[in-house]
Amino acid sequence: MNSPTAIIAEDEPLLRKEIRQTLTELWPELTLCAEVADGVQALDALEKFQPEILFLDIQMPGKNGLEVARHASGKAHVVFITAYDAYAIRAFEEGALDYVLKPIDTERMRLTVRRLRERMREPPADLNKLADILKTLAKPAPEYLKWLTVPYASELRVVAVSEILYLQADNKYTTIATRASNFLLNSSLKEMQAKLDPAVFWQIHRSTVVNISAIDTIYRSFRGTLEVKLKDRSELLPVSATHAHLFKHA
Repeated sequence: MNSPTAIIAEDEPLLRKEIRQTLTELWPELTLCAEVADGVQALDALEKFQPEILFLDIQMPGKNGLEVARHASGKAHVVFITAYDAYAIRAFEEGALDYVLKPIDTERMRLTVRRLRERMREPPADLNKLADILKTLAKPAPEYLKWLTVPYASELRVVAVSEILYLQADNKYTTIATRASNFLLNSSLKEMQAKLDPAVFWQIHRSTVVNISAIDTIYRSFRGTLEVKLKDRSELLPVSATHAHLFKHA
């Protein structure tokens, strides 16, 4: 029997890597034809490789996962990847194959792999109706901070959120670190985190939130704990046991 083939379509590089590594561990005979970062690339890969399985993020640039699912309908078994569990209930009601919620959980993916193995004996589902229903459930993307003003000596400076490498709790205040400077804000870490995109800013410790695009290296200490080194910063930021699953393949 030929090895089953699959494509991963996910715009976040770290999550895409995590999906690949988890699938490699749980389903070693699965052949991953391609990994793509947006909906347009997903459509091209679908046409080029004609995979049997498509692991598909719902929220992607270019074309979203629901649009891609229309093209995959009846051609590939689709597993949606999403941060919004509200989608999942309606998906199962309408006979969708499966959902995997972010962050990726190994045991949940193990269940998905088992379901996929069983479904491989059947034709792929018609997802046109499902895509229409899920589209009506889609919420407008929340508006997150793009920039903020921070006190600096006797001045106020404008800092783009994309420049922030990490945020750290400092009693009732929050220190934000950029490549060149640190600034102290008169807001708690919890208040600041609520204003930031959770797909970009991950909490790695009860007192630390990191811009994942700024991560340079993940170290494992001699005690087995993880530490994060950021680009253009010398300090190492500890990852607590509660949040170590975010880097479970490190």
